[in-house]
Amino acid sequence: MPLWLQALLWGTIAGAALVLGSAISWRWRIRPKTVSTIMAFGSGVLISALAFELVDEAATRGGVPATVGGFLAGSGLFVAANFVLARRGARHRKRSGNQQPSEREEPGSGTAIAVGALLDGIPESLVLGLGLVSAGAISPTMLAAVFISNVPEGLSSAAGMKRAGRSAGYVFTVWGSIAVLCGIASLLGFVALEQAPAELVAFITALAAGAILAMLADTMIPEAFEEHHLLTGLTAAVGFVTAFAIHSVEG
Repeated sequence: MPLWLQALLWGTIAGAALVLGSAISWRWRIRPKTVSTIMAFGSGVLISALAFELVDEAATRGGVPATVGGFLAGSGLFVAANFVLARRGARHRKRSGNQQPSEREEPGSGTAIAVGALLDGIPESLVLGLGLVSAGAISPTMLAAVFISNVPEGLSSAAGMKRAGRSAGYVFTVWGSIAVLCGIASLLGFVALEQAPAELVAFITALAAGAILAMLADTMIPEAFEEHHLLTGLTAAVGFVTAFAIHSVEG
């Protein structure tokens, strides 16, 4: 299978986990503590993956300056974009409780939430395509990390959307569209940088890693802490070592 097609396929599969989480949440009422536990585990998985797969790989291939610069740029860009979206009603887009505003309470918040969800998903998908550029094969650790973290993201966000009175059509259109766009982001990450110098690939990889860490701190970890704070740290640690174990076996 051509590498570009692999990038598109794996990015779409990882994004489809958002739809899976949404479907579970829409069909069954999931206890808030269960949601927060899964979210904490997913956060730990992603932190491990960005540390051992993304930042380490970027520093090894492109050097420390490119990695540091990309990481800070990515985190800064995400925080700036998230600030704008938060002011338009998307601040609590990953919260499963009653924090999300309805369209009546805050007109335009539905669009802001959809854009925010896309903002969260693009960096994760981008690095799947970049992995094919640097290694010539998809990283099982990164793929597992993105898929595992996307399930609770979709689950928590859909629960909040449902509580805010948004329809099934809206919810599944949002997540289905984002799954497709995640595949396209992975494809673009591969095609655009296939012939790029190592320093540029390292910079973009670190940029995505910085955005992912900022996303975790701003959106996933608050939801994880909400209902399960006494065990949040332990659950995140289990997620971290799970991803590390996959990385070690892969290596």
